[in-house]
Amino acid sequence: MALTKDKKKEVIDQIGELLQSSKMTVVAAYPGTTVQGMQTLRRQAKDNGTAVKVLKNRLVKKALESSETYKDLDTEALKGQLLYAFNSEDEVAPAQTLANFAKTNPTIEFVGAITTEGTFISADEVKALATLPSKPELIAQVLATLGSPVNDVMSGLSGNLHGLLDAVAAKAKA
Repeated sequence: MALTKDKKKEVIDQIGELLQSSKMTVVAAYPGTTVQGMQTLRRQAKDNGTAVKVLKNRLVKKALESSETYKDLDTEALKGQLLYAFNSEDEVAPAQTLANFAKTNPTIEFVGAITTEGTFISADEVKALATLPSKPELIAQVLATLGSPVNDVMSGLSGNLHGLLDAVAAKAKA
């Protein structure tokens, strides 16, 4: 069933809001992906705050043209069956979600991504982003790095303390 002009305008406005609020919008081709596979992808994406939507490319292009930030964006790559992954909290989460899903479902292929600055990055750049550790993992790595010297000092002091106590105990027995 075709959408009315009012409904199309409403959908274009919703897409525009998603694009504006998303830190990065990842675009991927999904031909051959089953309905069950798409449902699984949406569930996995929802866990990290990513919204996955299958949208008509023509409506996405109109939403991009109506936005001041995205009006000059090159939209040549937006062809075929595409899905769009939006996340307003984390730039890397949509790429990671799609990359993890693509490991078990090779029908998902990156097309590129739309950044908040209004540029379109290539599929190779999106793949590189997908391999980055997540924000919590990076925080844990920094904390481990910062805590490492303290742990080394503490273990060095405790080793010397045990040696001192052993010497005192040996002297007390003698």
